[in-house]
Amino acid sequence: MKFSLNIDKTFRELLLQEDTDQDKKITKDDQGPKRFVLIDEKTKQEQVITGTYYLSNLLQELAVLKESKMEMGEVDLARIQENPVDRISRKIKYDYWNELTRTIDKKGLTQILEDEKTNSDVPTLYVAATDKQGVSYFQDLEKELQNFKVAILPVNYSMEYVATLNNKPGILALALEQKIDSLQGVPFVVPGGRFNEMYGWDSYFIGVGLLIDNQLEKAMAIAENFKYQITHYGKILNANRSYYLTRTQPPLYSSLIVEIVKENVPNQEWLKSHLDAIILEYNTVWMVLGNRLTETGLNRYKAEGVGMPFEVEPGHFDDVLAPYAKKYNMPIRAFEKEYLERKLVDADLDLYFVHDRSLRESGHDTTDRLINRCANLNSVDVNSFLYKYEKDIAYLIATYFGDTFQIGDVKCTSNEWEQKAAFRKEKINELCWNEAAGMYFDYDFVNQEQFPFEAATTFFPLWAGLCTENQAKKLVEVALPHFIKTGGITGSTKASSANISMDEPQRQWDYPFGWAPHQMLLWEGLLKYNYLDKAQEMVYRWLWLITINAVEYNGTIPEKFDLEISSHKVFAEYGNVGTEFDYIAKEGFGWMNASYQYGLQILSTELKIKLGELISPEDLF
Repeated sequence: MKFSLNIDKTFRELLLQEDTDQDKKITKDDQGPKRFVLIDEKTKQEQVITGTYYLSNLLQELAVLKESKMEMGEVDLARIQENPVDRISRKIKYDYWNELTRTIDKKGLTQILEDEKTNSDVPTLYVAATDKQGVSYFQDLEKELQNFKVAILPVNYSMEYVATLNNKPGILALALEQKIDSLQGVPFVVPGGRFNEMYGWDSYFIGVGLLIDNQLEKAMAIAENFKYQITHYGKILNANRSYYLTRTQPPLYSSLIVEIVKENVPNQEWLKSHLDAIILEYNTVWMVLGNRLTETGLNRYKAEGVGMPFEVEPGHFDDVLAPYAKKYNMPIRAFEKEYLERKLVDADLDLYFVHDRSLRESGHDTTDRLINRCANLNSVDVNSFLYKYEKDIAYLIATYFGDTFQIGDVKCTSNEWEQKAAFRKEKINELCWNEAAGMYFDYDFVNQEQFPFEAATTFFPLWAGLCTENQAKKLVEVALPHFIKTGGITGSTKASSANISMDEPQRQWDYPFGWAPHQMLLWEGLLKYNYLDKAQEMVYRWLWLITINAVEYNGTIPEKFDLEISSHKVFAEYGNVGTEFDYIAKEGFGWMNASYQYGLQILSTELKIKLGELISPEDLF
């Protein structure tokens, strides 16, 4: 049934009555009567809408109609009364992915340049000199639009050169493609909120969600932009901004390609170009001894660059800088400025930031697991990802290239990559597996000992498929219970955070916070080792949390959750992206959207029904 309404009048009256805290949302925190009467302007028929969820749905539907700027409009009661699981999934599939899609071209450049992290009067777009087509296209566009400037990155630029860009930060160009009548930007999907650029490991999880929602072309476009970054920037970047040229992100490119070919095998030339790029990245980014490859034969995160990372807000490192400001007898802001500009150099502080930059490369920014030690660790996460690379490369060569792959003048076989994977598996189990704890720990190759911090990354080998059946059993039966809360698994155990000083900031990737990538990798690992019932439970827990939060808070889908209180109200460094909007959540959050769609694929029909009824996991498991 549809109700004909005066849009502005109904909108104002609804907010006045129900949005008592005036945050432009209707949530369970509002103190209104939670009962609103709709009156059809034509028939005078009445419909009573009661409860937070239905009232917030009404607000959202009215907000969409308001954008049409029509005086009268129709509200469909079926949309207001929609099952919450169906509503969230539908909006992700048909609305959120589109809202999060960007292009860097004539059509999409303004949306990219108008970013809260860009504070210059005339935004800068950096284009690699090696991208001749891009240089020509964007220089012509600069003359036409006159609202940005183009800067050309020199060939073989140094990290010292990159540091000079901190005074003039900007966005980095991505791939272009020839359409019938013009060049256009190859699309990419951003995480959302203030993250208005293409992020490395976010993009893999987003790609998984896109494939589930039958958006193959967008997933393939993400792969094209990965390849472009390796070709022109030497690595898949943390994100495509000038100050991220110093670091990469967790390696998941091969996993995206494998997911794509499961859906549809593109032509041989397309697949070959991506396998070329994957192997190039593997060899030049990850397997250079002394950089990201260590003498143990395992890898580490090791970002380039010197000093404080550019992107953090003033004051973020006050707890770190305070002793050094005191050492140099300077006010902390004055010390921070001089250190940032490299007018004052301190070797010990520089070493701290080697670890900090590397921690950010890991995607886990920040966690006490990696603070002031990241570059000394053969971490479980990066080595699980690289084991998966080696297995994926072997699989692609064996399945699609007749067991032999030509890279330049060199031929390789699937067996050679299987041997690399076997070696890595052996070293991970030798250095990182702890039989007594039933967990994998990062290996400190400097001090030649495990660092026994209990992190959710212990489940990454399960996802990668490198565990034995006995190790998988211990991970599920011994380790997993230490991480489980009502709404999923925490980034670390409570025990690992117990000894951290109360003076330190609460790290957002540690206990009690829960993140979509940790859940998704755990689910896939459980399925891979045939822990089907446990996978159902863990999926349900996380989807329940997303669903109940959206029901109670006007459709909010945030970046992360506090699992101790099952809430998006996170009080940790950086706050919580995806929670700031007026009236209607238009985009959700990239990997959270993906986790919802992926989880629904796994969940049984019976549990989907219970999820729609908002039955607590504590009543089921």
